[in-house]
Amino acid sequence: MRQLFSFLLLIFSVCSPAQKEFHVFPIDGAQTKGSPNGDGSVANPWDLQTALSQTSQRINGGDIIWLHKGIYNGNYKSTIKSAIDGKYITVSAYKDHKVIINGNVAENESYVLKVSGDRVVFKNIEITYLGDFSRQKSDKNFKAVTGINHVEGVDCKFQNLVVHNIPGSGIGSWKATGGTIIEDCIIYNNGYQGQRGHGVGIYIQNEGEKFRIIRNNVIFNNYYKGVEVWSATSGTNREFVKNVSFVDNVVFNNGSPSGKPWANLIIASVDANGINVAKNIKVKNNVFYHNTDFSDYKNFGYGNSITLGYTSKAPVENISILNNIIVGRNNALNLMHIKSAEFRNNSVYSGYVHFDKSSLKALETKNIASNNNTFYTRKGYGFRILKHTDYNLSMWQNTFNLDKDSDWKQLKYFDIQPVLKIQKSLVPNEYNVVLLQKNGNDVTVDFTDYNIKKGSSFKIYDLENRNVVVKSGELSENNKIIFPMGLKAFEKPLHNTVATKSADNFGVYRIVFDDNTKKQNIFKRIFGWLF
Repeated sequence: MRQLFSFLLLIFSVCSPAQKEFHVFPIDGAQTKGSPNGDGSVANPWDLQTALSQTSQRINGGDIIWLHKGIYNGNYKSTIKSAIDGKYITVSAYKDHKVIINGNVAENESYVLKVSGDRVVFKNIEITYLGDFSRQKSDKNFKAVTGINHVEGVDCKFQNLVVHNIPGSGIGSWKATGGTIIEDCIIYNNGYQGQRGHGVGIYIQNEGEKFRIIRNNVIFNNYYKGVEVWSATSGTNREFVKNVSFVDNVVFNNGSPSGKPWANLIIASVDANGINVAKNIKVKNNVFYHNTDFSDYKNFGYGNSITLGYTSKAPVENISILNNIIVGRNNALNLMHIKSAEFRNNSVYSGYVHFDKSSLKALETKNIASNNNTFYTRKGYGFRILKHTDYNLSMWQNTFNLDKDSDWKQLKYFDIQPVLKIQKSLVPNEYNVVLLQKNGNDVTVDFTDYNIKKGSSFKIYDLENRNVVVKSGELSENNKIIFPMGLKAFEKPLHNTVATKSADNFGVYRIVFDDNTKKQNIFKRIFGWLF
């Protein structure tokens, strides 16, 4: 019996290898230095590139690579991969260490972090350019760079990353990266200036049948568009702009640093053959916003929040736009080249709701379904099919049998509950709070439904100035906290003279709670004899 037990234990240990932990320090660390000659232990750690170059015989699914605090200067290429289905290699900051990967170095590759490996998680890391660098395409030494260039590798995760101030796009995740999740990231101030702004927050493609998930990210102030689910390739015979879920994100004021608002989200393809079309994409529970003066009832100017379709040769298919807040200026909502889509339970503030004439067939054949929406437009004839006809709501309903239970009002009657979203972060006790109060008044937020201990201390950060505490205190008995709107007093100089902070009527915050229980227990254990 004992021999049988030992044999089973041996088999179990072979089949279920223990999790291994490895340690990384900056190669020029002030105290401990990482080295290519290390072994990954705390006493003899690796440098970052050595850790990211290991084979799956050394590092495999279930293992963790800990990055210790410091600045990692360089352009890094990750080829690690998990060879075990369902198990991930994790690359993360160690505990609460602040880890920065700085791509502003002499070698100046076209990426800060290039990823090509299956089932790897990158989390709790800041990726940026530090110091001086050019954002002008015309400068002699300028080079466009992507913060994270995810070229291949399925089922990866990018979690709780801060990607900012890159002279190019924040994250590019391409066609051979199916099943990947990007969530709880803050992505802002990426891009550069040419004849127009260049550089998006996230650029997404997907060739596989597994859905891509883009969830609970805050994406703002990038030089060009916020998010592109997109292909600029024409004449391909492959489909690789499909099967994407875009849920619970906040996307605002993209294009601001280049002086022109651009689409916060575009879903489209330019394929001339109509084969590689954008299809099977879900957009749900998001907030889209461009700076808007709600006292200006004309609402002129470009300020696009969602665009569907780019060319009539590749109209989008099977697109779901559900439960979103969509705020912008004249063309906040561009439902342009569409073969099939559904549009339900959205609140829209726009000069007009724009359709291209190419979508007329889909409207007439009931391949576009729309209902239970609230529309605020400049004029009563707020539904515009370009170069065709403008419709009021009644005409729209009767002509296309759409929006039977939707509502329409003029811009001046715009009204919305000011707490747009409270979203729990992956980091314990942290929440994103999105507010819109059209007059710029402070907003009371109720946290009753979130089971936060009364008396917990809190700090509120404005994510546009994310290292400054704009308010602190303790959670009261009624679980309500007043959030300050109109945070110009806390505004730091933006990275160029063109970019603008969000208007006083809109704010995106991170609130961090601490229930003080651990501190109180330690205090009582040490000083309990006083009580």
